[in-house]
Amino acid sequence: MKKEDYWYIAAEDHELPKNQVISRSILGEWLAIFRDESGKISALQDKCLHRTAQLSKGRVVEGKLQCPYHGWTYNTSGEVVKIPSMGPQHKPGGKCAKSYEVIEKEGYIYVRLSQHKNQLSPFSMPCHKMKGYTTIRLQNLFKNNVTNCAENFVDIPHTTFVHPKIFRDAKNEHFGATVRRENGSVKVIYKNEKKNFGWFSFFLNPSGKEIFHTDEFFAPNVTSVHYKFGGGYHFIITSQSIPLNDDETLVYTDLTYNYGIWTKISRPLVHWQAQTIIDQDVEILNNQMKTIKKYGAHFQNSPADIIHTWIESLQEEIEEGRDPALLPVRETEIEFWV
Repeated sequence: MKKEDYWYIAAEDHELPKNQVISRSILGEWLAIFRDESGKISALQDKCLHRTAQLSKGRVVEGKLQCPYHGWTYNTSGEVVKIPSMGPQHKPGGKCAKSYEVIEKEGYIYVRLSQHKNQLSPFSMPCHKMKGYTTIRLQNLFKNNVTNCAENFVDIPHTTFVHPKIFRDAKNEHFGATVRRENGSVKVIYKNEKKNFGWFSFFLNPSGKEIFHTDEFFAPNVTSVHYKFGGGYHFIITSQSIPLNDDETLVYTDLTYNYGIWTKISRPLVHWQAQTIIDQDVEILNNQMKTIKKYGAHFQNSPADIIHTWIESLQEEIEEGRDPALLPVRETEIEFWV
């Protein structure tokens, strides 16, 4: 398996109306993504075959993508169907831009860069459009790589320092957890977590009973965090980290939650809290990459960092062109204080 073999979000579906084109970057590859008059989406390398102008700077004419420089025109398969300078009767034939597979799913447009067929599908978002739930969808740019972003999203110890009060307080609370690496994923099941949720503890878990909390990472770029509280409240934070290049990552986050009768009216507050927390993560992760560029990525780990090291083991397999799902199953118990 290589990075190019996986599906990555290129855009939300509402960002691409009919007969429009947008520019995107995934793994350093420039893409021109357009939708024809019937709603079909195509993704081409963002480079005209003629004089290499960016196709995304052009326009969609009668469902076909027209280059802004000399008007060479491409159909949804990437074939050149018109060269204006050769006259209306000319049939170009044989000229075809590089194209990529596209899937539209759950409000996202996914692109896969690899030309090799495989059985992989885009990640299925948890609780998408489930009755009683609502979803807030966010986009944020991080100046860091996918692995560091994903590790941050499933990391508890940083929360008391990066998100004090709004998410957690430093209370020296003892946590336990079971960590399992299996089938290209890392899953953490927490124990003894009860009431340390900053300002919102009184609302989310007023009884102080132990909650159900899991964090999961799915190679190469998805994290999903689940919280279930004794009163029936439930929220899930699912993030897909899209590698624009080696040190820039666009993160699409779905915050899906059910707060009973408070679900709809709490939406503005939930949105504010989520974006504020993400803004704090953006700041610390941008600083991390700035320091890495100066001094290198020489990490020292504690026993509580097994989550990170196992995520990195999956990513290393992909870097070497191997399938991370083939790594042996491992499970361990850890403990830490927050």
